[in-house]
Amino acid sequence: MNESQIDQALEDLVEGEKTWASLSLAARRGLLDEVRDLTVRHATEWVDAAVGIKQLDPASPLVGEEWMSGPYSLVAGLAALSESLTKLEAGRSPLEGAEFGYAPGGRTTVKALPLNTFDQLLLSGFSAEVWLQPGIEKAEAIRSAGLAQRDPSRTHGVGAVLGAGNIFSIAPLDTIYELYANNRVVALKLNPVTDPLQPVLTKVLAPFIAIGAVRILTGGPEVGTYLVRHKLVDHVHMTGSALTYDAIVFGTGEEGARRKAADEPVLDKEMTAELGGVSPTIVLPGSWSAADIEFQANHVVTQRLHNNGYNCVAAQVVVLPKRWAQRDEFIAAIRKAFNDAPARPAYYPGSDVRVAGADTSYPDAQHLGSRGARVLVVDPTDREALLCTEYFGPVLGVIELETDDDDSSAERFFEEAVRVANDEFVGTLGVNIIAHPDTIKTMGDTFDHLVEQLRYGTIAINAWTGVGYLTATATWGAFPGHKRNDIQSGVGVVHNAFLLDRPERTVVRGPFRPAPRSVFRGEWSLSPKPPWFVNNRTAATTGRLLVDFAGAPGWSKLPAIFASALRG
Repeated sequence: MNESQIDQALEDLVEGEKTWASLSLAARRGLLDEVRDLTVRHATEWVDAAVGIKQLDPASPLVGEEWMSGPYSLVAGLAALSESLTKLEAGRSPLEGAEFGYAPGGRTTVKALPLNTFDQLLLSGFSAEVWLQPGIEKAEAIRSAGLAQRDPSRTHGVGAVLGAGNIFSIAPLDTIYELYANNRVVALKLNPVTDPLQPVLTKVLAPFIAIGAVRILTGGPEVGTYLVRHKLVDHVHMTGSALTYDAIVFGTGEEGARRKAADEPVLDKEMTAELGGVSPTIVLPGSWSAADIEFQANHVVTQRLHNNGYNCVAAQVVVLPKRWAQRDEFIAAIRKAFNDAPARPAYYPGSDVRVAGADTSYPDAQHLGSRGARVLVVDPTDREALLCTEYFGPVLGVIELETDDDDSSAERFFEEAVRVANDEFVGTLGVNIIAHPDTIKTMGDTFDHLVEQLRYGTIAINAWTGVGYLTATATWGAFPGHKRNDIQSGVGVVHNAFLLDRPERTVVRGPFRPAPRSVFRGEWSLSPKPPWFVNNRTAATTGRLLVDFAGAPGWSKLPAIFASALRG
């Protein structure tokens, strides 16, 4: 697009803001429901475009990732937000009927999953809760929920959304959040990687486009630069890298570096961002069966290789106790799972360069998988590059921590792992914890207090933080408090379909074992191997069925989903 086309799009949005401001909550909810129906209607077209961009075999189970992280995520988000608007229409809080609790440090929690019987059946054993910032009590949370939709006629101008190029629900979900949470009309600038999605996203977002509340823009960095600096743009939100954020806020080159050091931005407007980072997976010692080791090794590899590692919250480093009796067995299982995971193209720009960078830092690293495209770094002498470089690709590291206690002391190891995760890793978007239920039980309240000390926006216990992304009523974003010139994983949150004010983090929990072993061992979870696992054989079918279900939930649709999931 050229500058005159961008000017016209923004002028359209300025006019469209007047229409948006005039819409009642009922009308706004109606738009959400229309877009939900359109997403389901065009889901196959969406997934076909995604398969082309990512160069996947259309018959591969890996296509399931595109169903679940694409249209399913958007449909679920729209449905949850529609529920919140229904309550606001009636003069009630989106949190009416919500389940509250308390977490260490004087925090109020809000249950985000499960919310109904369907959640309990489809995600049996999984749960999520949002922790509010310390000091916010239940009554204040209820009163403030709804954000800008508590006064819908008071709009806040034009927002520019710089869409991500890796997970294809991010751009439309960020657009919806800007519209509803912040009450701004939106200029959505697609990442060039996702330009082939423009036709289907235009169809999906057509109701918002028709009233002038959304415009979709395409082009390279020059389009993005012109857009964010435009006088008609009041706010910028992006998903991407900290380097891109710094370039937008401070400029590039030596002058940009000087401005960053002095905290002298060139951008004259507020900016929120989700910027990824280096995510750890902390593995607590315990007594695991061979089946536990195999399942959790595949769990770790999924956390890294979902979307070939091109995820802002892909786990990059496994943190192990050095003297755990099963350390060697677990690393061997990770190596095997990393090697055996399905092959896939390195579609994302710069992937080969970043992998080569890992090779340069760690020349003794092992190359695994098809044509040795995956890099495994085990217990390097110098771990700084591994913990401070987001490789954004198929690079997985393992570091080992020595403690003063013997290998049975999960508590002492967890304390040290929390310190390392907080102080040595770059970024605060997500951290995973894997621990045997007996280990968690033995640690008691100490476990919860150590979880509280982790400064991450999403914490997943025996689950992947990606479950937090998929949970529409959960929040998604960095841990709050980053400075503009040390932005780490960014500032602000998205998703947040309850429209919570001042959230701090989301904590996700899952079963240590899949069904049926989970039931036999007392976890009472009916979930088999999750469909997002990279070695799930029926992920594509399950994902397609889940999109249809999310569009119009019904009991008659459950048997087919269960049958597909069990075959996975």
